[in-house]
Amino acid sequence: MGILRTAAEGGAEGSMKGSHASFHPPPLYSKMATVDYDSSADPEMDLTSDEELEREAEGFKEQGNAYYVKKEYAEAFNFYTKAIDLCPKNASYYGNRAATLMMLSRYREALEDSQQAVRLDDTFMKGHMREGKCHLLLGNAMAASRCFQKVLELEPDNSQAQQELKNAESILEFERMAEISFEKRDFRMVVFCMDRALESASACHRFKVLKAECLALLGRYPEAQSVASDILRMDSTNGDALYVRGLCLYYEDCIDKAVQFFIQALRMAPDHEKARLACRNAKALKAKKEEGNKAFKEGSFEEAYDLYSEALTIDPNNIKTNAKLYCNRATVGSKLNKLEQAIEDCTKAIKLDETYIKAYLRRAQCYMDTEQYEEAVRDYEKVYQTEKTKEHKNLLKNAQLELKKSKRKDYYKVLGVDKNATEDEIKKAYRKRALMHHPDRHSGASAEVQKEEEKKFKEVGEAFTVLSDPKKKSRYDSGHDLEDDDMNMDFDANNIFKAFFGGPGGFSFEASGPGNFFFQFG
Repeated sequence: MGILRTAAEGGAEGSMKGSHASFHPPPLYSKMATVDYDSSADPEMDLTSDEELEREAEGFKEQGNAYYVKKEYAEAFNFYTKAIDLCPKNASYYGNRAATLMMLSRYREALEDSQQAVRLDDTFMKGHMREGKCHLLLGNAMAASRCFQKVLELEPDNSQAQQELKNAESILEFERMAEISFEKRDFRMVVFCMDRALESASACHRFKVLKAECLALLGRYPEAQSVASDILRMDSTNGDALYVRGLCLYYEDCIDKAVQFFIQALRMAPDHEKARLACRNAKALKAKKEEGNKAFKEGSFEEAYDLYSEALTIDPNNIKTNAKLYCNRATVGSKLNKLEQAIEDCTKAIKLDETYIKAYLRRAQCYMDTEQYEEAVRDYEKVYQTEKTKEHKNLLKNAQLELKKSKRKDYYKVLGVDKNATEDEIKKAYRKRALMHHPDRHSGASAEVQKEEEKKFKEVGEAFTVLSDPKKKSRYDSGHDLEDDDMNMDFDANNIFKAFFGGPGGFSFEASGPGNFFFQFG
């Protein structure tokens, strides 16, 4: 109320005495005994009637002043209006009613009364002051400056006018900064400038709408909605506020409702270019996304991938919808075995919307498919912290298990077989790898090579021992540490080799030249 009370400072003007009192001319005629006259044509009677009206108007004004002092502004307004009806040429009555309207936050009406007051009396300082404050509150800083300069012409030392002139200049500077920042897409700075400007221009819908639009562009939808709704409560036909409401819905992926608001905004303001563009983008985005979904359901993954990519180019400002589009494209990418691209798309989706659980789940699965288990565990932990469901708990446990398993020797990789390999495939793989790394085969190699091949030969034997034993294999596949299970894990690669190939004399390496061997079975 600080600004509002200043806007009506001085309250209602006092009595009619002073520079704004009505002028009462002396009677033009005196009554003459020798002359008969028609009393209905006597100017004295008209003057008496005017005086009575002025006295009655002055009485209404005094009553208005009394209510104003008691802060009963609605009643004060009624009595000032009665005074104006009786004496519509009195500047101070309009000034009083303007002060009252300002206290009722009816600034446009107050502006009209202030303007009428100074039209009737251009030297009415309080009238110019109130007009300037109304302009300032409504965001017209240029017009406000002219009014305050007029006050200073009348009263050069008026400190209040000097301060209000500075406020008007500050608003003009904040407007300039906001315009530059909007072009640079620095929406936070625009919000800051509008907040500062609204400190003096609290009733300016234009500043509020710009702030709301930038809040929407920053993804702060509830705040933007609140500002726009406040404006619409006061002015349901405000096309800018309708546009902002639609923009919030559009950015929250409620496209059908958004289009309705854009259409309504265009009805109120047919030349509203932003509403027209947003409406067109909303319709195009919805259509392209639906085409992509249809192609995906039909199994046309390449087509779906291209359609989602096209949709992503329509409106980079639509954060929530674009997050969904990136996640959809990631799903298609995983189907096309573009796993790294799918991970990248999920990351982009999460960057746009850090609360997007589906994107975390999709990325975690892609990490699992590419055996990046630590990353998968991190994503599943994030999901489980947000939504503690049984399904998410199981996904996390499975990722943790795979991470644990990944830190052990991968016996399947040692043998070069798939995790679903059959018993025969495991035996064949062992035969091949054991012969490949047998120390006798590398007896002529350098000491370093012999050492490396011996190590690999032992790992092959160890892998075969575990994977050829159903019980050990089951425990190994379940992620258990076999040494902790009291199982016999004392591997002798040579004994395993001999047992596999039939014991002593069953197999030998013979040289056929430097570095060449052939195998002989007994």
